[in-house]
Amino acid sequence: VQLQASGGGLVQPGGSLRLSCAVTGFTLNRPAIGWFRQAPGKKREGVSCLSTLNDITHYSDSVKGRFTVSRDTAKNTVYLSMDNLRPEDTAVYYCGADLGHSSSYALCNNGPSEWGQGTLVTVSS
Repeated sequence: VQLQASGGGLVQPGGSLRLSCAVTGFTLNRPAIGWFRQAPGKKREGVSCLSTLNDITHYSDSVKGRFTVSRDTAKNTVYLSMDNLRPEDTAVYYCGADLGHSSSYALCNNGPSEWGQGTLVTVSS
């Protein structure tokens, strides 16, 4: 099982960025999968999660309305589209999956069973 995150970079406040998480070793038709972030000096938090069983999503209050999690089943890839980025969105972003459960809410709140490596997003002028 592997999760490979990419797409991070430097973006100005108000800008947009799309992260990708390519997965191998499992398919996106049952597990919950999502995005987590960790800013310097802060705990890692679940920000955007998706149930690949029923397409139910869960977002943290801090990103609701600005971030969108989606998947491409054919490419076995999950995306995080981030709009109207703010300096406080600066963090290392990780993708993670719970192979044993399908709840997006549970994934974002309890964390995944499988982690990918992080990709750094910096929002700054």
